[in-house]
Amino acid sequence: MITFLVCIGLLVVAYFTYGKFVEKIFDPTDARKTPAYANADGIDYVPMGKQKNALIQLLNIAGTGPIFGPIMGALFGPVAFLWIVIGSIFAGAVHDYLTGMISIRNKGAHIPELAGKFLGNFSKHIVNIFALLLLLLVGTVFVTTPASLLEILLNGKLTLGILIGIIFVYYFLSTILPIDKIIGRFYPFFGAILLLGTLGVGVALLFSDYTIPEMTLKNLHPDNVPVFPILFFTITCGALSGFHATQSPIISRTTQKESQGRYVFYGMMIAEGIIAMIWAAAAMSLLDGQTLSEMIANGTPSAVVNDVSKTLLGAVGGTIAVLGAIVLPITSGDTAFRAARSIIADYLKIDQKKLARRLSIAIPLFVISAVLTQIDFNILWRYFSWANQATAAIALWIATVYLYVKGKNYFISLVPGFFITYMVFVYILNQKIGFNLDLKLSFILGIILTVALTIAIFIKAKKNRIEKIETDVEVA
Repeated sequence: MITFLVCIGLLVVAYFTYGKFVEKIFDPTDARKTPAYANADGIDYVPMGKQKNALIQLLNIAGTGPIFGPIMGALFGPVAFLWIVIGSIFAGAVHDYLTGMISIRNKGAHIPELAGKFLGNFSKHIVNIFALLLLLLVGTVFVTTPASLLEILLNGKLTLGILIGIIFVYYFLSTILPIDKIIGRFYPFFGAILLLGTLGVGVALLFSDYTIPEMTLKNLHPDNVPVFPILFFTITCGALSGFHATQSPIISRTTQKESQGRYVFYGMMIAEGIIAMIWAAAAMSLLDGQTLSEMIANGTPSAVVNDVSKTLLGAVGGTIAVLGAIVLPITSGDTAFRAARSIIADYLKIDQKKLARRLSIAIPLFVISAVLTQIDFNILWRYFSWANQATAAIALWIATVYLYVKGKNYFISLVPGFFITYMVFVYILNQKIGFNLDLKLSFILGIILTVALTIAIFIKAKKNRIEKIETDVEVA
């Protein structure tokens, strides 16, 4: 229990310390008009309050990630706690804050546009493909996972197909209607359910007879799966996730003042880290590694969520906790499709004020997603894990170049960016879905590729910096 409480404490303290440090480096100013006002269109660019933006951001970025990921990460043992805490503070929250704030400074631009500006046009096209693949997979999976949880909760009174259809209708409306009409109105209620259920599980765990394991660096995975690099592709949304880079720009278009950024972007990633800690601790405490592994294999993490919730909170409280787990993917699935629509619109320069133009993009997206729900794409989902962290690496490199060009401390994004890039290379070199090379060889080749990429990026960054200095001189 001491390890768990210390980890929660570190996450909270980090918001007021390291979060403040990162904010000071970026140097937000309220004198600058945000895109919510400068580009107001009543659809995507709509000023909304700090608390509402924060809650929407939390629900957008969370998905099933901070629940399912930590449950599967619990197989490794308490070493998972380390990644959640260190990852959230120094990687995930930095990633989310800088992505959101750089987007604010660039008219609410999504990550492909930012990649084009700071990493070059070739990167823009590559990131566009990555982002859309990521969002389509997330949107599709976040139709099926909440539907399966609802089917369990309703004891099969509604079929899986009907539940999927209902969720699809909600997603479609959330994608095409102004952001303050559905998302802005329903999210406060969704957030209340999520927080009530998660806090209930956390408090019940602390006062239960179950023992939360203390810190050990030993790999406890029953199948002896290596911590490096697999843990960093198992726990993503609870520590660092490229999916967040597709979501933060949505809120960059509704943020009223730059000074709200630390609370909305950095703070909500810390909150997600706390959610991840609670579910990882619950899974480790209630189930031994072998039982947990079998439950995940036989019924997906949904079965673990249901079992843990009902065991700790009983029938009524457990139902609320399961509803909270259902809310998370639904509130990420809807904005996944919304972000995909925005990215395509920006890429093709299609104005989104008219409903017909929004429909022209949204309808094909939902048709593709509906087809994907009929396909067993477990293999494709493994590629998603890799694409997700590759996107996180790209976002951190964008932030690094931005800070470097501005003459600011770029190490806050360079260090986590370098690390996750290394893991991305090692993963794809070693795994069967990639090149299936020996792990030791993958580590060696991975560091060579990461260093080479770093050098290439800084050559581009140096050129951007010189161009900026020359432009500043001309303006002066």
